[in-house]
Amino acid sequence: MRRSFLFTIICLAATLFAVDTLSAQAHIHRSEFICYDKREDAKSDIRTSIDKYLTVAPALQFESDEGVVRAVYEQMFEVPPAWLDYNAYLHIENVGADYTLFINGVQVSAPQDQFTPADFYISPYIDEGANLLAIVVVEEPYMEYLDETLEQPQRTQFENSYIFAQRRLAVYDFNVRMVPDSLDRFAELHLDVIADNSFDTDETIAIGYDIYAPDGKLMEYSVNDLELAPRSRDTLRFRPYIYHSNPNRWSPSNPKLYDLMLYVKRSSILWEYIPIKVGFAEYGYNDKGEITAFGKAITLNKSRYNAAVDRATTEKEVKALKAKGINCLCPDYPQPRWFYDVCDKVGIYVIDCAAISSPTDSGNRNVGGTPANAPELLDAYLMRVEAMYRRAQNHVSIIAFRLGGDSSGNGYNMYKAYELLKSYGDSRAIIYGGAEGEWNSDI
Repeated sequence: MRRSFLFTIICLAATLFAVDTLSAQAHIHRSEFICYDKREDAKSDIRTSIDKYLTVAPALQFESDEGVVRAVYEQMFEVPPAWLDYNAYLHIENVGADYTLFINGVQVSAPQDQFTPADFYISPYIDEGANLLAIVVVEEPYMEYLDETLEQPQRTQFENSYIFAQRRLAVYDFNVRMVPDSLDRFAELHLDVIADNSFDTDETIAIGYDIYAPDGKLMEYSVNDLELAPRSRDTLRFRPYIYHSNPNRWSPSNPKLYDLMLYVKRSSILWEYIPIKVGFAEYGYNDKGEITAFGKAITLNKSRYNAAVDRATTEKEVKALKAKGINCLCPDYPQPRWFYDVCDKVGIYVIDCAAISSPTDSGNRNVGGTPANAPELLDAYLMRVEAMYRRAQNHVSIIAFRLGGDSSGNGYNMYKAYELLKSYGDSRAIIYGGAEGEWNSDI
């Protein structure tokens, strides 16, 4: 078994920002999902039967009140030989502090904010047999400056953190919408599936889906082949009509959801089931500064709200807010995936928000006067904004995206963050209250 890399990590703490190109690519931004080996497990989120899935719960090894490194958590995990022919991913959340990631003594990430669940591609860092994962809690002034007013409940540490492996020919990400067809007669499913080929040879992947109406009726299904060049990704697009769908238009008063199952098929064998809840909705905004649904302005009764310690408590509180007439929640930072699931199910709008809140010196528009106008922090801003968008983009309850807290200043970094989200072509509004009339806010 490997010895602890604790002292190596402490020695490396002074170089936490010197992450090489490979490490920079380890932190990935995509929809938050795992793959199930069986359809029935996918429908019920049963993870115990997933062959290549490990729970992550590192144990405390070191802590201090001084210096950059404040704590080190470690966990040994075994990688069977079969895993080496797969792509391994690590999902981390609920650390309770800002951190950086090491595997087998190698720094995998730059410092990560504690509020945004993160995913990492870790195959280049693991070996067959025993491996050491280390979460190094760091205290960097600039990290605290970016999220100085944010607080979250103390959930079970590392809750919902895990490692799972996908085949080297697999679904890498997906984007799904149900929107009205051009004549507004029924829904058209827009399903874009990004496939990944990690082999050194040309490969063909068969990607399929089926979609069931809220009443359980099968509405559509298809399986298509996609040819992929070596070491490449490409997108397979499905655009079927979903008939008799207008009664199922999603809204807080009618929160009906379709069940879509995405899967991979090869040599007549089905594998890697990915379950998705889909709502029929179309959001935008008008020149009056109003958010729209199906082209009509929505009257919003908003409430600032962040998820409670667990799903059950959150669902109870969200229902209570809805009963009081609240129809839109405004969290302060990206929430656990189950928060968006609850909002989709209960029927309440969400304006999502990146983990950026830096009111101190927010009015100082000199270069570096406010973090929003400090070019050296651009990557941190873009990382937080992209992570917010990618991991929750497919949830029907999300009607708009906020760049950060309203009192976080404005400048170069916020301009670039707005441009990044606009480049995705999403019809939903991008909002920033701190823009104060400048161009980097749609409403």
